[in-house]
Amino acid sequence: IPSVSSIVPESCLLIVVGLLVGGLIKGVGEKPPILKSDIFFLFLLPPIILDAGYFLPLRQFTENLGTILIFAVVGTLWNAFFLGGLMYAVCQLGGPGLNHIGLLANLLFGSIISAVDPVAVLAVFEEIHINELLHILVFGESLLNDAVTVVLYHLFEEFANFEQVTILDIILGFLSFFVVSLGGVLVGVIYGLIAAFTSRFTSHIRVIEPLFVFLYSYMAYLSAELFHLSGIMALIAAGVVMRPYVEANISHKSHTTIKYFLKMWSSVSETLIFIFLGVSTVAGHHYWNWTFVISTLFFCLVARVLGVLVLTWFINKFRIVKLTPKDQFIIAYGGLRGAIAFSLGYLLDYKHFGMRDMFLTAIITVIFFTVFVQGMTIRPLVDLLAVKKKQETKRSINEEIHTQFLDHLLTGIEDICGHYGHHHWKDKLNRFNKKYVKKCLIAGERSKEPQLIAFYHKMEMKQAIELVESGGIGKIPSAVSTVSIQNINPKSVPLERVLPALSKDKEEEIRKILRTNLQKTRQRLRSYNRHTLVADPYEEAWNQMLLRRQKARQLEQKMNNYLTVPVHRLDSPTMSRARIGSDPLAYEPKEDSENLPIITIDPASPQSPESVDLMSEEPKGCSGLPPSPEEDEEGLVMRVKEPSSPGTDDVFTPGTSDSPSNQRMLRCLSDPGPRPEPEEGEPFIHKGQ
Repeated sequence: IPSVSSIVPESCLLIVVGLLVGGLIKGVGEKPPILKSDIFFLFLLPPIILDAGYFLPLRQFTENLGTILIFAVVGTLWNAFFLGGLMYAVCQLGGPGLNHIGLLANLLFGSIISAVDPVAVLAVFEEIHINELLHILVFGESLLNDAVTVVLYHLFEEFANFEQVTILDIILGFLSFFVVSLGGVLVGVIYGLIAAFTSRFTSHIRVIEPLFVFLYSYMAYLSAELFHLSGIMALIAAGVVMRPYVEANISHKSHTTIKYFLKMWSSVSETLIFIFLGVSTVAGHHYWNWTFVISTLFFCLVARVLGVLVLTWFINKFRIVKLTPKDQFIIAYGGLRGAIAFSLGYLLDYKHFGMRDMFLTAIITVIFFTVFVQGMTIRPLVDLLAVKKKQETKRSINEEIHTQFLDHLLTGIEDICGHYGHHHWKDKLNRFNKKYVKKCLIAGERSKEPQLIAFYHKMEMKQAIELVESGGIGKIPSAVSTVSIQNINPKSVPLERVLPALSKDKEEEIRKILRTNLQKTRQRLRSYNRHTLVADPYEEAWNQMLLRRQKARQLEQKMNNYLTVPVHRLDSPTMSRARIGSDPLAYEPKEDSENLPIITIDPASPQSPESVDLMSEEPKGCSGLPPSPEEDEEGLVMRVKEPSSPGTDDVFTPGTSDSPSNQRMLRCLSDPGPRPEPEEGEPFIHKGQ
């Protein structure tokens, strides 16, 4: 019924089915089965976690790992202690039915109910198709908070048996968190490497390849649980480590088998968990206390909202992509509780925890509220707030190439800046992985990474075989490509036959080849070093040309600064006579104006000794020739150098205009230098001249 499934999540419907089945069994007079903790932790939970860890979106997970760890560790600790402390206060004020519940029991209850459940989060968030960032934040928190939950649960369970808890016990309990989390990761990494190494030798028996993935993953989970380490973190680490090496060794059919078997197995486990939750609700013993149950529900919501708001305020100081108020609301609202809390509560011993039935009743109430109320309303709230949805389409090869290119670009920028950031260490890890790890864990030529050219030849050969089988060409000479065949005899191929599009397997193989081979780009290029740069033969000539042009501009500016009187444009003879008639003293030539030297200037090289040449150091009067009337009338004369032909330059193609005779600039200097001061009363310009 699509109208129902679009409103109610699948997990809610499964719990309702479990309630109906449990009620039917009880109505018949039989005792309904209860979800035992051993069955849940040993058989139903591992497939769901392995599916999540094996297909974990590693890029988004690693880029947001700091945020996820803060939410998973600090957020869960805050929820557990805040909820446990407030519930202890409620028990002290709640009357005679709650007074006997101590602080350690309340803290244990807080640690059980505070952790976000990965099964419930997966069931709800997969249906609403939220964007990758919010999904990985909430789901990553639900996966990684298992270590905190395991530590707190076993810690408070042990402390409840002690007569007195010392400071040493608290310090050891704090250190046990690192042992449980890092120990679980270490166990998972070891089994992941063993699985990858084993898959190297399975080329002749492809049938059992998927078996090793499931076997070693399950052994990692059991080994971690055996030593009270975090089994969930061991499974995630095993899946993440083994996947790239196993997929390089196994066949495509084995890969498909692993993919669909894991999806089916996790779906069956999820269905059984929610059905058994409903059945156990009907079959279990309950003790309802309104004060305790309502307080638990209210303080769970308050602790979650406060924790998300405070932690996000702190995280946003360090994040480039900030978490908006909408994101914070979805993270707080997506803190669903599920079967892990129920199973941990069911594990409690009646001898030490007589209030176990009341704890279980409160836990089931919180689970039902979060799964039904929050799970059913989160989809319309996401639509109402217009939160970004996940892109359904797969990224194209072009997008992946550009993503890899930007990664290398950022790594290079970090190298040049000397900043050892996220991309730097990622690149170091990739280099170590290629140089050492892949050679040991990947068989044959695949460890050297398959080349795109080899794949093209393989496709080309297959295409040629198909052409032969179709009867299009009678004889094909050896070592002739299909491209040349089509050029030789293009009509032999039927017109209606179209070359088939790439299948998903081929496209995925090309995608992997491009993704891995793009990593080689940085290694082929030598690192930047200014001492090993090759000199450009044209660079010196260009530098000389630019230098000469710059000096020419500087000389021109200096000469303009020496001119105290601006040069006027030549007027017509009528205007000149009128101006001289208005003020004859100002415009008559000085006494020694004809003795001024002619200066030839080469603007291209002002520092050369030939740059200033006094062509006529003798006064014109001493040469015995009177000044010509044309020179007297012209006054200020400036001969401009003729421009060279387009496409040439004076550095490389010196022309005839470079000779000193053609670069002559005649200018009447108004201030030729120091001279004897005119006597007082003597006119500046003689009128009779």
